[in-house]
Amino acid sequence: METKLFTIQAWEGLGRELSGELHLDTAHRILFATDASVYREMPQAVVFPRSEKDIVACVKFASEYGVAITPRAGGTSLAGQAVGAGLVVDVSRFLREIVEINTEKGYAIIEPGVVRDQLNAALQPLGFWFGPNTSTANRCTLGGMFGNNSCGSTSITVGSTREHVLEARVVLADGNLQDVGAFQGPRPQGARGEIEEQGEATSLSSRIQTHLRQLLTDIDNRQKIQAAFPKREVTRRNTGYALDLLAEQSPFTEGGPAYNLCTLLAGSEGTLAFTTQLKVRILPLPPAGTAVAALHYTTIDEAMRETQRVMQYQPFMCELMDDTILRLARTNPVQAKNAAFVDGDPRALLLVEFRAETDEAAAKLAGKLIETKAPSAYATPIVSGAANVAKVWNLRAAGLGILGNIVGDAKAVACIEDTAVAIDDLADYIAEVDALMHLYNQNPVYYAHAGAGEIHLRPILNLKTTAGREDFFLITRDVAALVKKYRGSLSGEHGDGRVRAAFLPGMLGPEVYQMLVDLKNVFDPKGIFNPGKIVEAPPMNEGLRYEADVVVPDYETTLDFSSTGGLLSTAEKCNGSGDCRKLSGGAMCPSYRATLSEQHSTRGRANILREVLTRNQQDDPFAHPALNEAMDLCLSCKACTSECPSSVDMTNLKAEYQHRLGKTSLRTRLIAANETLYSLGGKVPSLANFALKTFGPMMKKLAGIASERSLPVFPKQSLRDWFENAKRSRILPSPLEKGGGRGLHLFGDEFTNHQDPHTGRAAIELLWKLGYEVIWPKHAPSGRAHLSKGLLGGAKVRAASNVATFAPLVTEQTPLVGLEPSAILGFRDEFPKLLRDEAKEQAENLAANTYTLDEFLHREFMAGKIGPEDFGPAAANIVLHVHCHEKALGDAAKCAAALSLPPNFNVTLLDSGCCGMAGSFGYEAEHYELSKTIAEQSLLRHLRNLPAETVVVANGTSCRHQVKDLMGLGTVSTGEALLRSFRGE
Repeated sequence: METKLFTIQAWEGLGRELSGELHLDTAHRILFATDASVYREMPQAVVFPRSEKDIVACVKFASEYGVAITPRAGGTSLAGQAVGAGLVVDVSRFLREIVEINTEKGYAIIEPGVVRDQLNAALQPLGFWFGPNTSTANRCTLGGMFGNNSCGSTSITVGSTREHVLEARVVLADGNLQDVGAFQGPRPQGARGEIEEQGEATSLSSRIQTHLRQLLTDIDNRQKIQAAFPKREVTRRNTGYALDLLAEQSPFTEGGPAYNLCTLLAGSEGTLAFTTQLKVRILPLPPAGTAVAALHYTTIDEAMRETQRVMQYQPFMCELMDDTILRLARTNPVQAKNAAFVDGDPRALLLVEFRAETDEAAAKLAGKLIETKAPSAYATPIVSGAANVAKVWNLRAAGLGILGNIVGDAKAVACIEDTAVAIDDLADYIAEVDALMHLYNQNPVYYAHAGAGEIHLRPILNLKTTAGREDFFLITRDVAALVKKYRGSLSGEHGDGRVRAAFLPGMLGPEVYQMLVDLKNVFDPKGIFNPGKIVEAPPMNEGLRYEADVVVPDYETTLDFSSTGGLLSTAEKCNGSGDCRKLSGGAMCPSYRATLSEQHSTRGRANILREVLTRNQQDDPFAHPALNEAMDLCLSCKACTSECPSSVDMTNLKAEYQHRLGKTSLRTRLIAANETLYSLGGKVPSLANFALKTFGPMMKKLAGIASERSLPVFPKQSLRDWFENAKRSRILPSPLEKGGGRGLHLFGDEFTNHQDPHTGRAAIELLWKLGYEVIWPKHAPSGRAHLSKGLLGGAKVRAASNVATFAPLVTEQTPLVGLEPSAILGFRDEFPKLLRDEAKEQAENLAANTYTLDEFLHREFMAGKIGPEDFGPAAANIVLHVHCHEKALGDAAKCAAALSLPPNFNVTLLDSGCCGMAGSFGYEAEHYELSKTIAEQSLLRHLRNLPAETVVVANGTSCRHQVKDLMGLGTVSTGEALLRSFRGE
């Protein structure tokens, strides 16, 4: 439909009707112009409804003014279903209630914004689950899964979403609520049932039911439909509207399953009605025992032909990964660890999971697969146990995001990635696709649901060029012809959307395709529901995210982004998969978790940055207000560098943005001067503390610091002074007297030196006690405060000085060890990016021998240089919160292992995200409340009601300060905790 423009007064009228939020600003329109697909449509407005009434109001408004309405949730759609040029209605922010769970009758009633894993987290303690499992399950919603008829990796066991939606409540195009399915119990007020059950149906409902009855009672029509649609052996099928499945139901087919309009609405992509509630089937949990046979192949064809044999053993899941994904995975810190089971460099992996009551029983099933008929795989490791198997599937689930790690403008493009055929046809079909790809000089990516006859194929295309767009169309056209040859489905689970809808007339034939068009017109007479998707779609290579053959500016940067192709290409690594919208596990993205606002996700920030740098109408794109809104709540936690499969480094993008913006407030200058102020104040600590107490409230008000925050006091003695005195007075035994002879260089950062010297003292005492010589040369501050505020000039000076100091000294035998993670890890992350030429090379070499204290102790333990016998016998129960930078750039497990060295220490590693302080962020008045929310969601909830004797360890000075301010709870560093093992000696 042609989107109409109308007055702001009309929008304001809609806003007054809503209990939710209406946004007309540029920032929100940019955010919702794209999803995980290659398409871009700038909406006129975005609504976050809080109630069913809000959705009804939006539909009535769209009908009255002739504006398109596009339902949206997680925005993980790959076919362009979640973008539209009219009104985008996002249900994921507020409509997240699990209304009812009934395990006795096996159902749950939910709002459409409930995330799949959110539902399963509620079901798991009850012994149930919702079976369909997409790779985006930790952020996709049930409403979106219903709209796309999602399947996922478990489809060979439990089928698609369609089979598990019992009932739905929807808003029809006339604004009336309608219940579809065999609704049990009292009907919600205002909703009506299907016409054949209820005589009170609306006139539109009546026309819909009459049309369907006339269409499907005609045996000739049913035969044409069955002949045109994929053959029945193709289990994954989202071709057009599911008239073929509806035609098999009673009363159209005698003895068929009961009539349920949900069958048709599933996979309709929001083009027929707007879903407000779902009643879904829940199943008993599968057996807990699990094992994966990881079959390694040298060719894709071997893996495909093996799949047909593997499926005879009725596995729980059967998934494929190719070498492109595996190579890219090894460039991502988290996924590289998950890929540890991979042997060598296989062209393809077939991952076959079995379930049984125990891990041992599941492993036997996997072994039987391998032994009964020896597979052609060159390696067949078996991975067993829930924790280990989870790593395998995390690697597989990251496939979409990992593809964003391809550097350059040519990307793995979703267009033929959703084709599905019968399992018996799979190997031959893929062989023909492979031959076709060679004609286009393509070596596509192969992954996903081999056991269901669906391989996600992705050609590598540059859609920024006219030639790339032409290949985009031609490849999809030719593959569609192959799919039709095998009577498969062009869309197995991702939907037709924009990318495949244009090929439906050829797939189904003109007569059956016209049935789809007529159906759409009956449901949606004014064409308001998500137009251009499934039927009457525009050409699939138009309306793309990038304009063709446009020369974009090459932005010079202070940080080095050359490894990812520059500043813009770094932002463009985000392909929209939305991993940053996950609500549990890891640390990404803390501001999104607290606000549930798209602009505060890594994806949202990357999209706005890309938009303003490529389509900006201002003289200085970095001054765009939408960019300021998006970057404001980024905590620079670095979680995205490791947890985002595409490794979008938003921390450094933000620092570069702030640097180019060049704005420095009084508060920013004070934060940057922190090292100087505390150094000077530390010379007269009593006077400085008196001034802090007397003038602190006024200073905080002037500088925009939250009044609730405490400011760090000036210690009586800096760490440097203590260290020099300790060496002179020999108050501790010399390491040489113990015969150790082992040395390290200490980086005594400004925070430890001038604010938390007690943590430094403990670390040095510990190292001395373990027989290490601590060498602490004079050096520059870390520059962390400058980096956090984008003052890259000052950070560069400090980086250059520190590299010049330590590069000649540090070796593998005498490494560099730091105590404050955010300070020492700058050597590993930002310093090599700030420097150039020889200094950059020195920084990279230095980074290889730079460790946090935890990492160093772990290294020494693994080398056999220290062990439990070197620590004292005192016992302690410890909970460990690992700093975000150490989680992102290091390994939290190593931190826990280091703390576990004393024989009587019991250590629990918290699954906690960012503490919310994030350097100066939590101090800033406008961010204080958000900082508290983040802390409560991620860390504080773990610390409440701990036994009194529990020792809480947090190595970040910000983390310790946050816990002290918000809970009044004392925390200690690793050095302090380990020294406690010697108590009583």
